[in-house]
Amino acid sequence: MRRLLIIGCGDIALRAVPYLRDRYRIYALTHSREKTSLLRSRGVVPVAGDLDNTASLACLAGIAHDVLHCAPPPHLGTRDTRTGHLIAALAKGRSLPCQLVYISTSGVYGDCAGALVDETRVPCPLTARAQRRVDAERQLREWGRRSGVRVSILRAPGIYSEQRLPLGRLHAGTPALHAEEDSYSNHIHAADLARMAVAALRFAHSGRAYNASDDSLLKMGDYFDLVADRCGLPRPQRVSRAEAGLRLPSDVLSFMDESRRLSNRRIKRELRLSLRYPTVRDGLAAAQPPRHPSAVAGN
Repeated sequence: MRRLLIIGCGDIALRAVPYLRDRYRIYALTHSREKTSLLRSRGVVPVAGDLDNTASLACLAGIAHDVLHCAPPPHLGTRDTRTGHLIAALAKGRSLPCQLVYISTSGVYGDCAGALVDETRVPCPLTARAQRRVDAERQLREWGRRSGVRVSILRAPGIYSEQRLPLGRLHAGTPALHAEEDSYSNHIHAADLARMAVAALRFAHSGRAYNASDDSLLKMGDYFDLVADRCGLPRPQRVSRAEAGLRLPSDVLSFMDESRRLSNRRIKRELRLSLRYPTVRDGLAAAQPPRHPSAVAGN
């Protein structure tokens, strides 16, 4: 049986595990003792290690035929040192992985003024967090070219599910922009992103990026309205962009400053994927979302 190594075994990777158990013996890197029992209960072999501690990664050399890399970059800087540490650890094995699938972000495109964006568009990140993702993609692609490892990239937009909704923002009464000034945002249900990762391990082309988005093409305020309506909450107040600049924190404004519509044709054609939740409306209708402000939104 082939061996799969998961780096960053959080919600998305755990959703993918049931689809992978028949094909793989699955290992997952973790530095959390609390996570160990959860991984074992899902049929995953925990591997102790920390991407910020290179000495702890020696056990990764030669451990797997394939790698699913879901770990986020560090919180500071413009480089993804964690991905660099992972590559260095994997490169020390007598045998390298055959392929690596990396879950990145659509934030690498920056602001596209609402244009329809496919994977041929040159990344132009506006924020440090997106620059770190571009750096991770660059490192992985260069390593793939040098080593022959098949590297593919899923560029995910805002991830949502019953447990990942912007309820805190809605309860706080955080405003949205007037429709004429609003930005396009993009979304993917966590279950569909997990299925995309599984499909990428089977069908992704080497060196290829894929927009891991649904069909919604919503503006940001319309997304908040849909969630509010589904959860029985007031829709957010609409304000001008100038007023938003005075009332909202910089991290929230940074998402409003980027507008793009993602083309997902490549996901459907090359990864042979049919979306379970083609739109946010479909995803919200599938289950009763939580009604408490502790739920979080994807970006």
